[in-house]
Amino acid sequence: MESNPSEFTAKLVESLYVEAMVLADEARAFFELSAEEQGLAQQDEVRIDMSCESLRVTTRLMHSIAWLLNQKAFFAGELSEHQLRSRSRALGKCSTSDAFVVARLPAEAQRLVTETQHLLDRLVRLEHSLEAERLGFIEAQAMHPMVHQMQARLASELA
Repeated sequence: MESNPSEFTAKLVESLYVEAMVLADEARAFFELSAEEQGLAQQDEVRIDMSCESLRVTTRLMHSIAWLLNQKAFFAGELSEHQLRSRSRALGKCSTSDAFVVARLPAEAQRLVTETQHLLDRLVRLEHSLEAERLGFIEAQAMHPMVHQMQARLASELA
């Protein structure tokens, strides 16, 4: 049974939204802990790094969730394609984390940094793919054969 590309994209967006919300809950729970509970002890330098990285994680999640909510609203018929394509609804830019700084953080903070960056990277690729498709550039399959293969695999698993 052939799946509709927009139906597949809607399911993919929903899956990514759930992932983002779970990460947001995990980040909130971790960053609400005291410094000692996070495993920081009295290392002032690392506490400052932790504060900066918690802001980066939060920013990545906020941008990701906002973009995904806009996509969900479009698929639910609450936004037109014109409204969706507005620059104000584009995926926001976020600074990347310094690997040296992240390596000094507790393991859970490192995981949150890595997973939120990975999520945002996937959303950037998805946004670019959707934009290329909308503008009528070469088919996504020709542009990104590996992405098409993964989409086909995901579509069969979600069906």
